[in-house]
Amino acid sequence: MGMRNDGSSYWEAQSEGFELLNTTIGDLLDDRAARYPDQEALVYSAYPEFGPLLNIRWTYREYRDRANQLAKGLMALGLQKGEHIAVWAVNFPDWILLEMAAAKAGLVLATANPTYRGSELEYVLRQGDIAALFFQAKVRDHDCVATVRERVSPGVGAGAVISEALPKLRYAFLIGPPPAESSWQPTPMRELMTLGAHISDEELKARQAQVKPSDPAQLQYTSGTTGFPKGALLSHYSILNNAAVVAHRLGTSPGHRFCTGMPMFHTGGCVLGVLSALYAGGALLPLLAFDPVKALDTIANEQCIQFGGVPTMLIAMLQHPHSKEVDLSHLQKVFSGGSPVPVALMEQVSAAWGANVGIVFGQTEASPTITQTFNDDSFELKSATVGKPLPHTDVKIINPQAGEAVPCGERGELCCRGYLVMQGYYNMPEKTAEAIDQEGWLHTGDLATMSKDGYVNIVGRLKDMVIRGGENLFPTEIEEFLIRHPKVADVQVLGVPDAFFGEELLAVVMPKAGETITEEELREFCKGKISYQKIPRYFKFVTSYPMTASGKVQKFVLREQAVKELGLEATAKTKTA
Repeated sequence: MGMRNDGSSYWEAQSEGFELLNTTIGDLLDDRAARYPDQEALVYSAYPEFGPLLNIRWTYREYRDRANQLAKGLMALGLQKGEHIAVWAVNFPDWILLEMAAAKAGLVLATANPTYRGSELEYVLRQGDIAALFFQAKVRDHDCVATVRERVSPGVGAGAVISEALPKLRYAFLIGPPPAESSWQPTPMRELMTLGAHISDEELKARQAQVKPSDPAQLQYTSGTTGFPKGALLSHYSILNNAAVVAHRLGTSPGHRFCTGMPMFHTGGCVLGVLSALYAGGALLPLLAFDPVKALDTIANEQCIQFGGVPTMLIAMLQHPHSKEVDLSHLQKVFSGGSPVPVALMEQVSAAWGANVGIVFGQTEASPTITQTFNDDSFELKSATVGKPLPHTDVKIINPQAGEAVPCGERGELCCRGYLVMQGYYNMPEKTAEAIDQEGWLHTGDLATMSKDGYVNIVGRLKDMVIRGGENLFPTEIEEFLIRHPKVADVQVLGVPDAFFGEELLAVVMPKAGETITEEELREFCKGKISYQKIPRYFKFVTSYPMTASGKVQKFVLREQAVKELGLEATAKTKTA
């Protein structure tokens, strides 16, 4: 298998010698605890300010035993196989325990972005038919206890709540430190750990045996930058195997130490972080939330060999003065994805840290990884492509209008098919049908090219493509060029409305620390090196970008700001066919 021999951008699935797992998350945890009982599995050591709450080094035996305790507690509540529970919190250890315990009890874990406010949380709880909520007292300046209390009344029994607005919600438990001052003290999750004491080991085993690999394990809500978030149903089979093939291609081994900067509510954290480490039999060292100093200290002090994070995280770490004060000699592999990865950034990572670099590409609906680079790829391939399709995955690049695979090297929409494709959007059959066609292909909405060897390059999003005077312009290509200016740390290129051309380009530039740069310098940098129509009409300089909690730049917010600042409101309202 591999590339078709007809010159089209069509990769037919191959195995690479990897046999897909036919197991569940709970069973895999039991297997790893039996194989590596005394090996470290989960470590938090960079947070002395939290005291013993975040000073833990759980072995695989302890990891499994705690997950079993919590699974019994969930069963003691009367939660039935297939019911949905939600987590609304940063990366506390309890988050990860819930991922394991819910899997053992056959529950579906829904993920809620910790930056959600009341209406956003309520939407997920209602749309996802959530029976139990696990949340932290405060996220930054947001009083989460008050937000939940506005929607529920305390019931009878541990964690019990009643809600007219959310009739399926029966329980709410607190994760992490208790609230400093509150008229309502939610039941701490640690009480749930003891609630299931009367549930026998045999009862838990019987419940766990009912869980099948094809059962849904997670309800992952998309970021919802346009419209309401959609909940992608992902099975044990899809996310476990995706985590496994990523770890397999990375060449991970038992005992490897993984640091992740990704949030657990994102598949980059709870799948590529938690489940990849579990498959490999390694130790996971998560950050509560991304912080460049905590990341650098964790990698150095814990001798991590691998770090994964989105490009903005890597930029923050490289730019921070602390990066020159720590010993990162143990760091062997850095991989990134989640948004376009500038070639220059990969060059900086390799030069500064001496680590092997690689890129993963995918989306939530694909569990999440579709393509990945190889360790022995040339640096050019590692830094300028997102690699080849993963094992057991079909990929094609199609003409969005005709639906046929385009010739190698031509731009089109990337589609994938295989074990990794979600079961669908929960309770959204029409949206599911829009995303997955009748032949099982997931239409990603990403614009890409495929080489004759099967390497994929992402050139933008269908919705991000800028049409200037009838010509298609791709922001990623222009970003890759501008970031090579020695004074530029990061750049985001987007389209803004124009009365004559329809759209014009805007470059939102973040200078490197201590540097100043002018529009004239950038225009001079562009002249004669890129086509005139690709030189942005507008330049804007910033010190930060509006971000999602998973580290993605919110280009739609940048566009809204620019329309207002440039006085383009009337042009933006112009109706078009």
